[in-house]
Amino acid sequence: MKNCVSINLRTDKIVIKLNDEVEHKDIVECLKKKLPELKKLYKDEKTPINVTGRVLKNKEIKELESLIKEKIDVEIDFDMPKTLGLHSIKKTFEKDIVLSETKFHVGSLRSGKKIESEGSIVIVGDVNSGAEVIASDNIVILGTLRGLAHAGAKGNRQAIIAAGLIDTVQIRIADIVKEINRAEEPMHKQSCVRIIDEKIVIE
Repeated sequence: MKNCVSINLRTDKIVIKLNDEVEHKDIVECLKKKLPELKKLYKDEKTPINVTGRVLKNKEIKELESLIKEKIDVEIDFDMPKTLGLHSIKKTFEKDIVLSETKFHVGSLRSGKKIESEGSIVIVGDVNSGAEVIASDNIVILGTLRGLAHAGAKGNRQAIIAAGLIDTVQIRIADIVKEINRAEEPMHKQSCVRIIDEKIVIE
């Protein structure tokens, strides 16, 4: 098995690096085995721990944080976004998300409404102007997209947005924003939106 967790001692912190190519359950099991050894390094010191290496869902962050704090009561910082949106993306990444936890919403999203998911979102209806759909993975809208859609909202540039009709002025994938000028660009039917060569492209 690949090394799931590596621990490095720095002068001002301890860095726990997680392997991005293994299952989360393997990370948990490996960390359980390594924490007793790490605890031996602590006496009266409160050296903080920095966790890096992969982007985690919030429930996974909480699980690892709880696991570490059971053994070592120190400050823990996760080098990854805990919220969805442009402001929280510190760095981007490329991760295949063909398989993703998916949230389904049946019905149109009215103005002022917002739906978020740490996986993918499928909207069986329209997303009206003034409504927001934000997902860390893909967004699929079976109706018309008139509001805001932000896929890859934790930084994944492999995420896509698909819609029956795109009639909005702005779309976002990861940290890239595309402004759509309605006077210059027609409405797009049965479209798939993705990042190609650092730009958002509507196909």
